[in-house]
Amino acid sequence: MKTLPGILVVDDEKLSLESIRRILGDRFDVHTAENAIDAERILQQQWIQVLLCDQRMPGMTGIEFCQLVRDQYPTIIRIIISGYTDSNDIIDAINKGGIYQYIAKPWHPDELISKLSNAVELFRLQRENEQLTIELKLKPDTIEQSMIEKRRVLKSRYDWDQGIVRSPDSCMNNVCALVRNVSPYDVNVLLSGESGTGKELCARALHYNSLRQDKPFIAENCGALPDELLESELFGHKRGAFTGAIEDRVGLFERADGGTIFLDEIGETSPAFQVKLLRVLQEGEIRPLGSNQRRSIDVRVIAATNRNMEEDVRSGKFRQDLFYRLATFEILIPPLRERKADIVPLAIAILNQSMDQLGKRVKGISDEALKCFEAYHWPGNVREMQNEIKRMLVLGQSDYLGSNLVSPKILQAAPEESLADMGMLSGIEGPLKQRIESLEAIILKETLMRLRWNKTQTAQELGLSRVGLRNKMERYGLEKNSKLETITEVA
Repeated sequence: MKTLPGILVVDDEKLSLESIRRILGDRFDVHTAENAIDAERILQQQWIQVLLCDQRMPGMTGIEFCQLVRDQYPTIIRIIISGYTDSNDIIDAINKGGIYQYIAKPWHPDELISKLSNAVELFRLQRENEQLTIELKLKPDTIEQSMIEKRRVLKSRYDWDQGIVRSPDSCMNNVCALVRNVSPYDVNVLLSGESGTGKELCARALHYNSLRQDKPFIAENCGALPDELLESELFGHKRGAFTGAIEDRVGLFERADGGTIFLDEIGETSPAFQVKLLRVLQEGEIRPLGSNQRRSIDVRVIAATNRNMEEDVRSGKFRQDLFYRLATFEILIPPLRERKADIVPLAIAILNQSMDQLGKRVKGISDEALKCFEAYHWPGNVREMQNEIKRMLVLGQSDYLGSNLVSPKILQAAPEESLADMGMLSGIEGPLKQRIESLEAIILKETLMRLRWNKTQTAQELGLSRVGLRNKMERYGLEKNSKLETITEVA
């Protein structure tokens, strides 16, 4: 049976105590006292997490009692409840009693329950923090080994040979070779390529295989924010620097000090911001918004864009001097349509990741579904494939993800290329009648797949009756999820 959190209510009014006990009794282990002496005795005998104390009591005020509890039981969360809202009382309660909250009478039951629940959660977090502090003091070697292991895992995850999934003869091998060669050198890198090709993955590979691998890796999408907010996000600001700046903020450049900052969509920034970024790169210093002081930083910059930056430089949309500062070394990442050999290993890797994320397991992907993947041009690149496989995994009801789960837009792309890709026409031999029947089987199968094995729609599109379609399917052995649809299992 779960132990309820201990609450001590101190009030000299019996009716108030009974009312509070009735409201809180289902959620908390409620103890009550009419004076400070009885309350102190309860504190010595019971496990109390939150103190709810009336302010105006004979003998000792609520603030005085909270101060006493603060000295003897500092972990207990203290709350004052009072029908008097004198500002001096509130100030004294905060300064002397160290209270968590001041609740005015009359209070609403839901409000009281909510505030006490928050106080209990605060008590739990305090205890966890204390325990963590003790562990840090007692086991520094264990913690250091844990950090070393986590860094090792991160490095392997973004290793150019393991983290970047590809086939043995992939065109990505050239990209990975560049990453391997550039990583150890402290130079800025510009990653170019369409959206969804894996530019951030390459950026992380550059970082975790560099001499800065033990320092922070910070990523920011420069195209998602207007100039003022982007400048504040990257360089920080002082309180009052602009409307809404209610406190000082440390910028991402300062947080990444000693490590790497990844500036995605750098080509979307305005000329005004480009000037400020150029100064930071030239001088190695930042100046937070609203501050007169400059701060030195040591950061490696990796930028990314899906634009033609050289064309933008020629047209004046992007500063030439900033381009050359960012593109000390430039790496172009090819789109997925140019990486046909990578589609199958990528799909299997993405399926494994998706199963871990969604908590749902299957045994593999059918070869027919993978052939549809290979025939599709993937305008959204790897990110689009991730979405497609997650969608199929959610919808799937069997052990394997078949072609019946593939999106219509991908199925519609298959016919033009799949005839040649599946090698079915080139292997047709024999008399004309036999060749025509083989071609008929291909057309039937493609149409059934594209229409998700809807026999009525397939018959209508091909000008057949349902009986005629059924006879042809039986003749050619075409059945949904039949043994003819081969399977690729996940590793």
